[in-house]
Amino acid sequence: MPNALVIDDSRAMRMLIGDALRGIGYSVDEAENGSAAIFRLDDGVSRDVALVDWNMPVMNGLDFIRTVRSDSRFRHMRLLVITSETEAGQVMNALAAGADEYLMKPFSRETLISKLEMLGLQGLSSGTA
Repeated sequence: MPNALVIDDSRAMRMLIGDALRGIGYSVDEAENGSAAIFRLDDGVSRDVALVDWNMPVMNGLDFIRTVRSDSRFRHMRLLVITSETEAGQVMNALAAGADEYLMKPFSRETLISKLEMLGLQGLSSGTA
């Protein structure tokens, strides 16, 4: 079963993304900011992907990406930035820091699945839930 970490300061957004991922066979953990996510990553559970919000308190998405990419333990983990930032420079900063892909809010479940497939990540079922 693929394992995902959903990082967003909005509980509603974590639930929305988590439900979509569970619907395609993912195991999902959640964190409310980058700092809490780093703590979760230290639990020894291997994650296939982290879906990272851009704007969060305590540690934002860009700082999380830089921290994760500087730690060889997580080099296999794919990073998908989920953002409402429309400025191309912000997206380029995330990609330059080590994000693998980005997804603009608002998005559909189908678009999320498509981005995961682009990253070579697929759930157990590609059908709708």
